Amino acid sequence: MEAFHILAHALEHAFFDTLKLIPFLFVTYLAMEALEHRAGKASEEAVRKAGHAGPAIGALLGVVPQCGFSAAASTLYAARMVTLGTLFAVFLSTSDEMLPILIAEQAPVALIVKVLAIKVVVGMVVGFAIDAALHVMRRDRERLRIHELCERDKCHCNGECVACENNPELAYDYRHDEEHEHDHAGVSIAKSALKHTAQVTLFIFLITLLLEVVMDSVGEEAIAAFMADNPALSVVAASLVGLIPNCAASVAITELYLDGTLGAGAMMGGLLVSAGVGLLVLLRTNRPMRDNIAVIAGMLVIGIAVGGVMTAFGVVL
Repeated sequence: MEAFHILAHALEHAFFDTLKLIPFLFVTYLAMEALEHRAGKASEEAVRKAGHAGPAIGALLGVVPQCGFSAAASTLYAARMVTLGTLFAVFLSTSDEMLPILIAEQAPVALIVKVLAIKVVVGMVVGFAIDAALHVMRRDRERLRIHELCERDKCHCNGECVACENNPELAYDYRHDEEHEHDHAGVSIAKSALKHTAQVTLFIFLITLLLEVVMDSVGEEAIAAFMADNPALSVVAASLVGLIPNCAASVAITELYLDGTLGAGAMMGGLLVSAGVGLLVLLRTNRPMRDNIAVIAGMLVIGIAVGGVMTAFGVVL
């Protein structure tokens, strides 16, 4: 009987807490879809042509909520058209679903600015450091791999679309698998925003339901006390969750922070490594595989390190 009461209470709270977020999420995704359709290609071109300034450009553009930008960066790196430092800069600054959730939850503007600023700064610093280290080791001169990437992915880029005809160098781009097909199908911005809103709303509902069940069963005070007594563990756990290449990861981390379950350090550790589908595209397109494992391990170390330092010094946002 008690279990039924807990579940009923959790369902009620999860439903109404999620329901009030839908209008904010839809408006946010509508703006994001419009931005991505207008500026997505320009952003990719800016990163591709940035040269030594790649990490700076990548970090600044990565923080803009464009769903496919981390995926584009992965493909550009797989073809060696951007540096490893630029890839890290984009991954670390990518906000994934964090920004829409913060906006939907009407988080303070100061908090949003601080989180985005930390991601940009960490992305730039790490990106430039990696590129400098590779330069010292003389490992920064890799030949382009566009042809090999096309052959491996069998994209059959033979002038099937206007973008390829106008710019053959972009023939390998990940958009052949996703955005070109999306555009050719004539899916509207509003429909895309509605679909994304529905997907994230489902994630939020399920996560909120789970949190409500856990909170009601164990007790919010007990969970908060455990996190407070084990800050290092919470940073590691959040960073590991952040590596999950799905928007549910950043949604969960953001919600846990807003609920007061995670501290600022743990939240930043998890959000820094939340590169979304960019990691999946990297694993699919880049070779050798050991390089991909090294990138993922590096992201995890950076997330834990930054989160750990923030936690150790008691940084609050």
